[in-house]
Amino acid sequence: MNTKLIIIEGLPGSGKSTTASAIHEILQNYPIKSELFLEGNLDHPADYDGVACFSPSEWGLLENNFVNKEILHSCVEYNSGLFLLPYRKLMLQDNSLFTDMDFSSIFKHDIYELPFEQYAELAVKKWADFAETAWRNDKIYVFECSFLQNPLTIGMVKWAEAQERLTRHIAHLEEIIYKLNPVLFYVSQEDVKGSFLKAYNERPVDWATGFIDYYTKQGFGKKHLLHGIDGTIQVLQARKKLELEIYESLSIQKFILNNSSYSLQSNDIVKMLTSLQII
Repeated sequence: MNTKLIIIEGLPGSGKSTTASAIHEILQNYPIKSELFLEGNLDHPADYDGVACFSPSEWGLLENNFVNKEILHSCVEYNSGLFLLPYRKLMLQDNSLFTDMDFSSIFKHDIYELPFEQYAELAVKKWADFAETAWRNDKIYVFECSFLQNPLTIGMVKWAEAQERLTRHIAHLEEIIYKLNPVLFYVSQEDVKGSFLKAYNERPVDWATGFIDYYTKQGFGKKHLLHGIDGTIQVLQARKKLELEIYESLSIQKFILNNSSYSLQSNDIVKMLTSLQII
């Protein structure tokens, strides 16, 4: 199978990162040229993690109030009439670069904070640019969670968008990447509650608190009056149900990997990639 894109999806704690990393390592061992992009990679070619978006007037206002204008000008991207600022990358270079007021005025323009229609428009453009680049490159890209998780986290969890709208958006993304002959692996846990509690107990307190707040204090959680850990689990269950419904509607190559026992081994992945003639 001549694919240029392998996508790994699933709920938090399902084993996405481990599976994506294992696939990338196996490809390299064969050797097949590949590049891995895990969740949170600030250089992701089809994602906007840590990027703020400004209209010309909003950008002008930011410039006027920002002390170090040279820093802004050195890294901003002007794209389709918008100014895109990778502020998280700037903070990694110098975490004292922004004052609290600077950060606040930038963060409210984060692409993940925008209304869903604006986010979706930017996401479509980003995926289209990536697809053109990937089509010309002689390698396989391995993506974790950018195809289903990001649109549903923003559209469903944050904004409680209608299922129809979310399904339409992902169908559009599917059209864009179709020529890459992509493969989607959905890493599934039968016990959503158990897998979330495992992640909750293993990860830092700040992650757990932020995750629960995000899932219950806006959009879907707020609409359905959900609270705390139990409420978060209910949102995750609803999200998985929607993801699997959208999964079934897709026409690209797709497979569900049951990782309920956390026993998915490299040998299993090798067999799977061999059966698809990827390796």
